[in-house]
Amino acid sequence: MEVNRLDFYIGLSLAVSSSAFIGASFILKKKGLLRLASKGSMRAGQGGHAYLKEWLWWAGLISMGTGEAANFAAYAFAPATLVTPLGALSVLVSAVLSTYFLNERLNVHGKIGCLLCILGSTVMVIHAPQEEEVASLSAMAEKLRDPGFIVFAVCVVGSSLVLVFAVAPRFGQKNVLVYILICSVIGSLSVSCVKGLGIGIKELFAGTAVLKEPLFWSLVICLVICVSVQINYLNKALDIFNTSIVTPIYYVFFTTSVMACSAILFKEWLRMNADGIVGTISGFLTIILGIFLLHAFKDITFSYDALPLYLRKGSQGLQWGQQPYVALPNHETQAQDELKLPREGNSKGGWGTHQIAL
Repeated sequence: MEVNRLDFYIGLSLAVSSSAFIGASFILKKKGLLRLASKGSMRAGQGGHAYLKEWLWWAGLISMGTGEAANFAAYAFAPATLVTPLGALSVLVSAVLSTYFLNERLNVHGKIGCLLCILGSTVMVIHAPQEEEVASLSAMAEKLRDPGFIVFAVCVVGSSLVLVFAVAPRFGQKNVLVYILICSVIGSLSVSCVKGLGIGIKELFAGTAVLKEPLFWSLVICLVICVSVQINYLNKALDIFNTSIVTPIYYVFFTTSVMACSAILFKEWLRMNADGIVGTISGFLTIILGIFLLHAFKDITFSYDALPLYLRKGSQGLQWGQQPYVALPNHETQAQDELKLPREGNSKGGWGTHQIAL
């Protein structure tokens, strides 16, 4: 559909401010959880809920609530495929703030990864598919009754139950993907609820009696349940694993889930041309590459200050198992070597002692 320019800029501004608040909320929550751990309280990763008494955690929750509210409003003004990729900005905010307030190192690879996340999100926004026009709750109800979406919702609920009751108790504290998968899969349904509620609220301000619609309150209940599950397992992931790892991985899986849900619910990919499909996929792969740099090289102590040392490093000071870099021979160097070989060989007492480094 054609998005009104004013609505576009409103949705864009709300999405950007949402990412700033959500990125800051990760830092505040992590700071509160660390304070509780230093006091000897039962950690959230072990099933404790002492964080409910920590004001820093509540500040993080308020910040996240503000960000989610802005995100909620953004979905009412702009397509989901435009709003969701901008969540990559929260990765940048969280990564930068964690270096200042949590003493978590962000090396060159991590900084490049953050930049790639931003570039990939920009490409995705430019090529974002346009969703079908859904201007009322009645139209939303028709979409929700689609057999494809019903199958998708059943798969989401079923997989979430398996993760919560079978996988999380055994592998949740060892693998960062378990808790994040639960948050991301449930998050796809929460975005659908947010989109429906945003449409309902716009109708409410227009004078329609949407509060009498059962669908409106069903979406409210579903949203509360989904957000509660997300908050619970996101707290566990933040308590156990590094913030600079949790945030970007959560973004990748959450964005994937939302894109799948939007494609099934609104069938927006059917209206895309080849350029749009390639651009969207390329942008998303760029984000995944950035996430890989953030995750795979997080323990490498490599900085801009050390870069000249790596470039100047020659045969001296090499560690065991390393070989010096030697340029490939060309015609001029080969001719010079042929002239030097007899003299060098005689000075060293024989031809057999001469070695050429390849």
